[in-house]
Amino acid sequence: MTLKRISLIAAAALLAAGSLMAQDDNGGSVRRRTGGRDRQERTQDGTVVTERMQAFYGDDNSTITDADRQWMRVIYRSIDLDKDRNAPLYFPEEPVEGQENLFRIILKQLAEGRVPAYEYLDGREVFTDQYKVNLRDVFDRFGIPYTSAKGSTEKNPKYSVDENDVPTNEVLSYFVVERWEFDTRRNKLRPVVEAICPVLHRSGDFGGDALKYPMFWVKFSDIRPYLAAQTIFVDDDNNLPTCSYDDFFTLNMYDGEIYKTRNLKNRSMVQMYSDPDDLKRAQDSIQGRLDHFEDKLWVPTREEVLAAKAKKDAKAAASEAATASEGDVSGAAASVEESAAPAEKEQKAKRSTKRSGKTSSKKYKEQKPKSSSGGSSSAVRSVRNRKK
Repeated sequence: MTLKRISLIAAAALLAAGSLMAQDDNGGSVRRRTGGRDRQERTQDGTVVTERMQAFYGDDNSTITDADRQWMRVIYRSIDLDKDRNAPLYFPEEPVEGQENLFRIILKQLAEGRVPAYEYLDGREVFTDQYKVNLRDVFDRFGIPYTSAKGSTEKNPKYSVDENDVPTNEVLSYFVVERWEFDTRRNKLRPVVEAICPVLHRSGDFGGDALKYPMFWVKFSDIRPYLAAQTIFVDDDNNLPTCSYDDFFTLNMYDGEIYKTRNLKNRSMVQMYSDPDDLKRAQDSIQGRLDHFEDKLWVPTREEVLAAKAKKDAKAAASEAATASEGDVSGAAASVEESAAPAEKEQKAKRSTKRSGKTSSKKYKEQKPKSSSGGSSSAVRSVRNRKK
C-alpha cells in the first residue's frame, strides 16, 4: 500500500468522524447516550417507582392483540383471606418494618392520586374514564375519615388517611378478574390478572352475619409497579421476604373460588346452580378444563405414544392378573365344595338310615300283638264296677 493511499484513507476517516460530531452537536439522528438516571417517583412511604418500572409493569400485554390470543375465557374468583394460602394479603394488619398489607398499598396509591379506581358494576366491569369513581364519595360511603393532602387541587385531588383509620380488619376478601388466554406467539396458556376489588365485611347495627360490600375495581396493570416494590412473607419456614405482591398474583399463588364466568346472561354460578353439590361440581369442571386445556392442542410425539401404550398394556395386564386370581380363588372354592359334597352325601345317608331305623322300631313297638290277658283285665274292671 502506497503512502498516498494511506493518506486518503486517513482523510476519509477524519471526515466521517467530523460528520458524526456535527450531527451530535446539531441535534442529528445520531446522539450519544447521556449518563443520566431514569426519573424516579418516591411515594410518601419511601417506595421508589421509576418510569422504567411503570412502563414495564404497566404494559398489560398491550402489544398482544386478539389475533395473537385466539382463545380467551374470563374467570371471576373470590379470595378468602381466612385461608392460610391467602394470609400474605392480610398480614401484617399494621405496618411493621416497612411491611404493609395489600389494602393499605392500594388505598395509599388511590389517596395520593397515582392510581384510578372504577365503579363496581356487578359483573359489567368497564375501565373507562366515564366509570372512574370519586374517591371522596368512596370515603364518605364507607365511613373512612380523610383530610386533603398537601398539593391537592380540584383537578388532581389528594387525600390523607391516618393509619389507624384504614379499615384493614374489615377487608377480609377480594374479587379478582382473570383472563385465561392462549397466546399463539408463545404457544402457551396463561392466566392474567386483570383487576382487583377489595370487599368490605361489615355487620349491621343489630349484629348477625357480616354483609359483603365490594368497594371498587383497580386495574392490576395500574397498581402492579407498586405491588412489585413491596416484598412479603409467604412461608413460615423462611423468614426472609423473598416474594412480592406482583409475584403472588402473576404466579397464581393465591387460592380463589370461582364464583362467576363471563356469559351472555351475566349470571353468577349461584344463579345457575342452586344446589351446593351441583355448584361444586361445576366449579371443579371449569377448573379442570382450564388446567388440561393444553393437553388437547398438540399431537403427541412418538415417545409419548409409546409411553401411553406401555401404560395401557400394563393396566390391561394388571386387570387380567386380577381377574385370573379371582378365577383361581373361585375354582379352588368350587373344588373344595366338590370334595366336600361326597362326605356330606354320606353323612346325610347315615342320618337318613338312623331316622328310618328309629321310625321302624317305633312302628314295631306300636304294632305289638295283644296279649291273651285281655279277658282278666276286663274281669277286674267288672269286679270294681260291682263294688261301686
